[in-house]
Amino acid sequence: MKWLLIISFSISVAYAQPAAPLKVKGLIAAVEVLRDSNGVNHIYAQNEHDLFFAQGYCAAKDRLFQFEIWRRQATGTMAEILGERELKRDIGARLFRFRGDLKTELNHYHPRGEQIITAFTDGINAYITEALGNEKNLPVEFGLLGIKPELWTPEVVISRHQGLLNNLTRELNFGRAVAAAGQEKVKELTTFEPGTPDLSLDPIITPGLLDKDLIAPYEAFRKPLSFLSTDVKISHNPDFDNSIQLAEADLRAWEELQKNEFKTIGSNNWIVSGKRSASGMPLLANDPHRALASPSLRYIVHLSAPGWNVVGGGEPVIPGVSIGHNDYGAWGLTIFELDAEDLYIYETDPANPNKYRYRDQWLEMKSVRDTIRVKGGKPVPVEHLFTIHGPVTFLDTELNRAAAVRAGWLETGNAPYLASLRMNQAKSWNEFREACSYSFLPGENMIWADRKGNIGWQAVGIAPIRRNWTGLVPVAGDGRYEWDGYLPVKKLPHIYNPKQGFKATANENNVPEGYKYREAVGWTWAENYRLTRINEVLSENKKFTVDDMMKLQFDFHSVPARELIPLLSKIQIDETKLEEVRKRLLKWNFELKTTSVDAGIYVAWEKELESGLRPLVIPAEVSSRIRTVPVNKVISILKNVKPAFASEKDRDEFLVERLRVAVNKLKDRFGDNPEKWIYGQNGYHHVQIRHILSNVVNDSLRNILDHGPVPRGGNGHTPGMTGGSDNQISGASFRIAVDLADWDKCMFTNTPGQSGDPSSPFYRNLFEDWANDRHFNLPFSRPAVEKISVQKIRLEP
Repeated sequence: MKWLLIISFSISVAYAQPAAPLKVKGLIAAVEVLRDSNGVNHIYAQNEHDLFFAQGYCAAKDRLFQFEIWRRQATGTMAEILGERELKRDIGARLFRFRGDLKTELNHYHPRGEQIITAFTDGINAYITEALGNEKNLPVEFGLLGIKPELWTPEVVISRHQGLLNNLTRELNFGRAVAAAGQEKVKELTTFEPGTPDLSLDPIITPGLLDKDLIAPYEAFRKPLSFLSTDVKISHNPDFDNSIQLAEADLRAWEELQKNEFKTIGSNNWIVSGKRSASGMPLLANDPHRALASPSLRYIVHLSAPGWNVVGGGEPVIPGVSIGHNDYGAWGLTIFELDAEDLYIYETDPANPNKYRYRDQWLEMKSVRDTIRVKGGKPVPVEHLFTIHGPVTFLDTELNRAAAVRAGWLETGNAPYLASLRMNQAKSWNEFREACSYSFLPGENMIWADRKGNIGWQAVGIAPIRRNWTGLVPVAGDGRYEWDGYLPVKKLPHIYNPKQGFKATANENNVPEGYKYREAVGWTWAENYRLTRINEVLSENKKFTVDDMMKLQFDFHSVPARELIPLLSKIQIDETKLEEVRKRLLKWNFELKTTSVDAGIYVAWEKELESGLRPLVIPAEVSSRIRTVPVNKVISILKNVKPAFASEKDRDEFLVERLRVAVNKLKDRFGDNPEKWIYGQNGYHHVQIRHILSNVVNDSLRNILDHGPVPRGGNGHTPGMTGGSDNQISGASFRIAVDLADWDKCMFTNTPGQSGDPSSPFYRNLFEDWANDRHFNLPFSRPAVEKISVQKIRLEP
């Protein structure tokens, strides 16, 4: 197995000489691959088949271990290498796999989808076969775990296991909260918009039933993987207990991420008309926010062949480009709230628990038998059950109840991002909208800008129509709560050449007032602070440049701070040191800069305000279901005073007390000197991106696999979204900022690098610039690409 190497990387163009041609079985004609100094592959093929074959080949070569873990999660085969503890994950992955017609599925994403996706997986397999021919070339992770990569099929590409779902967990939690405290209290504590939803529970949904683990298989395959020291063969962490503690810390971080996902995670994107740009051509910017990982979730590639010329980012295991540009236009995405999941509860037959009541009949659940291989044990027989609505996730013979999930994403055409293949060839707004009509998962705000000067926004996704309930709590599965089909994508909200000359989205509620298909869109949106700031900047009376777009992607201005800090203006504090803190906050500019002491004080205070309000406004009986007070609710409660506080005096005393608590905690962490309370520091707000095997290796290997720590600014409510925890665990790894006047000046970020192989010079080469809020240039024309190429590879049949 290839051992880790520390490679210094300083390659000049003079060294970008063609390497000896590589013979690759499966190609039709020769393919050229130019690798630039950032590690991006520019693939030039003579036909469509070879283009996507080479994309699969190159991506697998860069991300082989990531590919193998993805394949095992998609196919439900993790227990084969990690043993019985991953059996539930495998059961869930297999229960929720796509079971429709594969040919129809593949051709949904492109008229030649079957050929494209098959070519892509053939390219992956060509590299896997090559790597297995000389196992010394396998990345270090395979040697550590004692495993080998296995071949792919198109079924792996169309897996939904990594899709942005999670509404089901929220739905069950809302149901439990309503059962505990009533729907009015839940509405008071949670922001639902637009309008007011019905959260009433059907009589079949009893509190005792809701306390059961109703969606265990679903949650099992959605959780992050954790490795223990006993999983690895060499260079492992000898402290087994320590590896467990680290794995548990990872799980807590993931749970925190899920808890806040629909509030602050998500993405930003915007488009600016040429009338408001310095070049006279449109501008486009996008920074999708996801969990930070090593290797990155995103992978940048340039694909060029007859009929194709597109560059940008996507997930490495998916053919095409999800976010980027072609010769004609650019596009990007953020999450748009749609709800394509429902939890159904059934009465089951006491004499036969596999029968459930539906429309006054007893229907038999469909049964599919399966066998799962388990490391260190015998194969485990499994029976998957399905109702008319979908996979059965719970069956109780004592209560005579069952639960099943209806998931729109199990329908044909719901593989995440694959419809981007159609977008990659769009030449106009109308062609782009048509391509968008095939994009079902996840729900997204797609934006477009083209060289004819047009800009537009189209919401996309699979949108079930619920006529008689809102989809926010579990419902009876007896036929009274049925979807009335799906809303066509083009009927979702959209706009073309907006009058204000720009359009931005940041996962906020952007459902137009009076929207006639309200029943088809979601209820739980991100707070609008990121959007407010973006719109403020884009509304300035100036001509914008791509530099302005990049600056806005790193904007750390806190709109919540502008709302909260003035509450201290009329208060005087008797304690001298605390009064000094109050005064300096009032002089602060609301910028959560890395080097700012004031930002460090404010963020600590904001957190204490939320934690202090929690017991005041969240009843104990529902505190395990509603665990935080959103910042918009914090601001509203503090401004309105009652009923949370008896008077303004009581409110002001609360503000001072929480400031005192925050300052005391800062003293405990960093000492009495306020100048040491800098926000961006390794002991406060920072980023450390950890490899999936970080917990189970020794310190020297961990230092090679991991990245950081590096100080960070911003938080979960600034356009430069860096999360609310001390360590930034989510945010924009990938960014694009482009002026359509010149494709060769398109700017990107990615982190930590294009390669997932720790021995590659492209494993961490992008991390430092990313962590310090700097983009890199990614040219498009062949001559410009040639100038920054550091490697030239020719693949031949």
